[in-house]
Amino acid sequence: MEKLKNALKSVRVRLFVTLSFVILLIIVFLILVNNFVFGQFYIYSKTKALKSVYEIVNNHYTSLSNIDLETQLEKMAINNNFDILIKNDQNVNVYTSNKDFFSTLGQMKEMTSRFNSNLGETIENSEDFTIKKIKDTKNDITYILLSATLDNDYLLYIRIPITSIQESVKISNNFLYLMAGFAILIAAVIVSYVSRKFGDPISELNGIAKKMANLDFSHKYRITDADDEINNLGKSINAMSDKLERTIKQLRTTNIELEKDIEEKSKIDEMRKSFISDVSHELKTPIALIQGYSEGLLENVNTDEENRKFYAEVILDETNKMDKLVKQLLELMKLEYGKREFQDKKFNLVELEKEVVRKSQVMLEEKQIEIQFKTPEEINVFADDFYIEQVISNYITNAIKHIKEVKGKKYIKIENVVDIEKNKVRVKVFNTGDNIAEENIARIWNRFFKVDESRNREEGGTGIGLSFVKAVMNNYGNVYGVINQENGVEFYLELDFLL
Repeated sequence: MEKLKNALKSVRVRLFVTLSFVILLIIVFLILVNNFVFGQFYIYSKTKALKSVYEIVNNHYTSLSNIDLETQLEKMAINNNFDILIKNDQNVNVYTSNKDFFSTLGQMKEMTSRFNSNLGETIENSEDFTIKKIKDTKNDITYILLSATLDNDYLLYIRIPITSIQESVKISNNFLYLMAGFAILIAAVIVSYVSRKFGDPISELNGIAKKMANLDFSHKYRITDADDEINNLGKSINAMSDKLERTIKQLRTTNIELEKDIEEKSKIDEMRKSFISDVSHELKTPIALIQGYSEGLLENVNTDEENRKFYAEVILDETNKMDKLVKQLLELMKLEYGKREFQDKKFNLVELEKEVVRKSQVMLEEKQIEIQFKTPEEINVFADDFYIEQVISNYITNAIKHIKEVKGKKYIKIENVVDIEKNKVRVKVFNTGDNIAEENIARIWNRFFKVDESRNREEGGTGIGLSFVKAVMNNYGNVYGVINQENGVEFYLELDFLL
């Protein structure tokens, strides 16, 4: 019993049973149609033909056409196996296609009467004609008989034997029984082959999946030249196996690195303290300045109008810096926690870059920095132009702050590289100057991290510009980063390109 249950779970067995059941259903359906529909359809078709002959004969006598009626009736009688008899109003035969039909009709006078509705099975009865199914018990033959009185009072009788159709149904049924047996045998062979062809690869894939579940990635599916779903599934299984194997190795490596990181817990604590110190410094300095200059105003330290105006301007400047810092922090938090919705649209990236450069023109001229553009005139991207402008502005501002003359050259180069296959455009912002230490490359994207610890308030910035870039790019799922070049530093990011 257990073996039977396991066998029924097999795809091969279920495929065979399903196809065999479908074939049996088709055969049974054909037999039912043959028994109950074919005979009725045959009678319907012959009844229609009988009425057609009636119409032809009646129209002939009514319209007194010149066609050769006897020739036409002979053709119809031969083609349709009809017996046709026409009598005039004197009960004299005008035409008969079969003399035996005339003698038989005489013996069946009572049965063929149009007014005797109790004899035979009436198929159709109208004012013009009656169609019945009657049986000649002497010869054991069943007929369809049309009896009608024409418009000129002639009598028309047409009959056709239908016993043959009943024999045909029996023969057809026997043939279908025989074909059912052959179909099941042939289906068994075909299904066995097909189920093996599909079942064996599935069994192989199942075995590979079980080994993968036990972290054994040594077995791979044998890829064939067939371009079908199973072969594609095999490719996917192999790809997944390779990826899982690499991931597990990477996790093991990462685990070792995490153990090392635990040993460096003291360094992490120092970084945390540095973070708190950075925040405290950014907020404490402007507050102290505001407090000092406010007290000076209150105590009338300087009675000179110009000095008081200077004090007020310092307070306003520091207030603006604090406001800017708070807004940047709030915006950064919303980006990092996914609370900001982007208003993406199509725009020209090159125009946006040129506008950012135009806004930075004062700083560029002050430091005598040359701007180099290497880009097509138009590159359409799909993103939020407000945030992308801030990202590029952060890159350019960062480049201006850290630019230095190298080998007699001092410039910033903005380059756009389009990758048609990936539908991406890479934005590169390069500045001449010192390289970033390798240990700081990953850290520069952290909030408040500054490579220059001097913290110059005029040029040092808030320390969250690159963190803002990181948050925006992470929201879009696009890459970003920094590369040390021979004579400077190149920051880059990617955007979705549109034709």
